[in-house]
Amino acid sequence: MNSEFNSFNQNDHLDLSRGPSGSRSGPGLDLGNTVLVGTAATIPTLIAQLMTLPSPPPLLGCVLVEPVSDEQKHHPVLGSLADLPRLHGVLGFHAAIISLPGTMSSELRRARSMLRELSIAERIVPPLSELVACAPGGVVRAGSGEVDPIELIGRTPYGIDRRGVARTLGDRCVLITGAGGSIGSEIARIVATFSPRRLVLVERSENALFEIDRQIASRFPDVPRKAILHDVVDADQTLRLLVSLRPDVVFHAAAHKHVPLMEDHPSHAVTNNLFGTKSIADASLAVGADRFVLISSDKAVNPTSVMGATKRLAEKYIQALHRQSRADGASRTLFSMVRFGNVLGSACSVLPIWTRQIAEGGPVTVTDPRMTRYFMTIHEAATLVIQAGAMEPLSREVAGVYVLDMGEPVKILDLARRFVRAHGYVPQVHTPLGGPVESGDGPTMEVLITGARPGEKLHEQLAYAAEQLSPTNHPGVNAWKGELGDQFNLAAMIADLASVRTSADRDAVINAIRRHVPEMTRPDLGASGTLESKQIPDDTLAAA
Repeated sequence: MNSEFNSFNQNDHLDLSRGPSGSRSGPGLDLGNTVLVGTAATIPTLIAQLMTLPSPPPLLGCVLVEPVSDEQKHHPVLGSLADLPRLHGVLGFHAAIISLPGTMSSELRRARSMLRELSIAERIVPPLSELVACAPGGVVRAGSGEVDPIELIGRTPYGIDRRGVARTLGDRCVLITGAGGSIGSEIARIVATFSPRRLVLVERSENALFEIDRQIASRFPDVPRKAILHDVVDADQTLRLLVSLRPDVVFHAAAHKHVPLMEDHPSHAVTNNLFGTKSIADASLAVGADRFVLISSDKAVNPTSVMGATKRLAEKYIQALHRQSRADGASRTLFSMVRFGNVLGSACSVLPIWTRQIAEGGPVTVTDPRMTRYFMTIHEAATLVIQAGAMEPLSREVAGVYVLDMGEPVKILDLARRFVRAHGYVPQVHTPLGGPVESGDGPTMEVLITGARPGEKLHEQLAYAAEQLSPTNHPGVNAWKGELGDQFNLAAMIADLASVRTSADRDAVINAIRRHVPEMTRPDLGASGTLESKQIPDDTLAAA
């Protein structure tokens, strides 16, 4: 580390390019890889702390979250938070260390969001007040009572190969459906960092569309954009839109995703998840888009729910459309789909639900102590979707099927316990048969086992047993080697499901889905319609 960090003369701007003797780049010194993010008050203290490390990180300079006068600059200032995208493009740093007072939680959230959009690795030095208040072994919070999803998952998220992705997105027209949703909006924010020629935001919720359009305008004022209030299920209007816009890359994130709701509304799931996909995919093919990426789900694998089965129908449609278009010899569009599991922090996911439950005094609800799920953060999921969408397929004759590496599945009950502890409570698990009582000082929070809901599995899968997954040039993405069987009849599937998509007969719609997703099964439900809690042995709870 440069010894010049030891002194902080008020009017000095430190020259980080010089080693201790004043020579350029002292022996073994790798400069320009890390920036510090903070205030004029926190940066000097942070540098002093870093100087005590055996191997301090190589520093390029500092980014301030608030304006200061020249007299207050005790360190080399590169710019402000608003300058981050430009600075990253020019300087190419790949890591940031954040140090902010506990009173600046909104600035912390903004800084972390911008760093993640740029795929810059981040480390946070918690404010002293938070360290003093945090119980030993607790999860470090992301600011003002927020629990960091990365800490809950317990693994380091994957980043993005910006150079490779830039060739696909840079100076291109990129269209995103479902752009106001959790994944769609994060894709939009990340795509904006690649300077697309135009960013098209398609969303049927006016409030969601207004918000993501406002965010892009504020954070990326130089990126041309167009916000379109539209439902992709309208095939004729979708085609007219794409003919006028001529997108190069399409990310299809619009879908119905809530498992229990779709059990009661299967015709809506068929309409949105299958026919919405058909509409935007057909239009993308018609206008000659370079790439089309369907955002799928692990629930499409051996589905037990209407939602999962209709996502599987969408996958089959994309695979068949790609094969058919290649056989016709007139298509240049590369179709692909990306599967991943649950996303922490998305709308109506467990974290915001648990946060509300804790704020209301509890209980925190978990469906089944045996239930596991694959988890990743919103940012990591969106990052890897973009990464997969930019990949060259194993074969251009077959639609790419990409499966994200989500690590090991996590027990929902374990996640709930960690989440409760991170909020300063001792979790107390309650089931119809009771459960283990955890010891610890402090207030308690009930964790209530409610039973699985209709359509839910105990354990999800990311791939079928017959699917052979191969590594790609990115460790976070695997590719499936295979294709649809020759017996698959696309026209018959569409005709059959079109005949029931407006039906009020729930059983008729589900039976039609099953005819084309024969592997669809129903969970092992008890008489009450849920996985029976009375059959959960005590040792399961003790080990949960």
